[in-house]
Amino acid sequence: MEVLRGPLLILLAFGLYAVVHSLLASFTAKDFAETFFGRSGRRYYRLFFNIFGTLTLLPVLALPVLLPDTPLYTIPAPWLLLTLIIQALAVLLLLYSVIQTGALDFLGFSQALALPTQDTLNTGGLYRHVRHPLYTFSMLFLWLTPVMTANLAALYLAISLYFYLGALFEERKLIRIFGKDYLDYRARTPMLLPRLWPRR
Repeated sequence: MEVLRGPLLILLAFGLYAVVHSLLASFTAKDFAETFFGRSGRRYYRLFFNIFGTLTLLPVLALPVLLPDTPLYTIPAPWLLLTLIIQALAVLLLLYSVIQTGALDFLGFSQALALPTQDTLNTGGLYRHVRHPLYTFSMLFLWLTPVMTANLAALYLAISLYFYLGALFEERKLIRIFGKDYLDYRARTPMLLPRLWPRR
């Protein structure tokens, strides 16, 4: 039971984080901010959301280090080199995904500074192959961690599940915004795993 204490606490902590994060990402929370703070509530909401999300995630990310842990496996050489190369590629593709999304929009600076924002549905580049490349390459990087422990596995499992559920909720909002365009895009493009062969 002592072995499971760390992973269970990490799952619970991340679950609490995920609930709060999801509530803040909802249209209801954004509408409330606009009602309560006026136009500036909508303008600064994305930036506040990102800062708050980062600060509240840090204690959860510290738990795998602070709690008792059990090693599961270590990737040996020469596979370690291949793993690190794929992780580096995942980071580059993740950054490219953010750029495609609009880095300033993604971080909330465009909205806060009243700069033009990207209002069109992004279906090019990496988004031609998967609907959520940010999640795909984040999970690829995480699960290729060379040294895996029970605490890290619990954290990565929680993050992966949150990405999947978050993608489902995010798509409901995108359908509300883009309507049939997004439904058509969703019908022809995989969610997280790209097709290895052309669609017939």
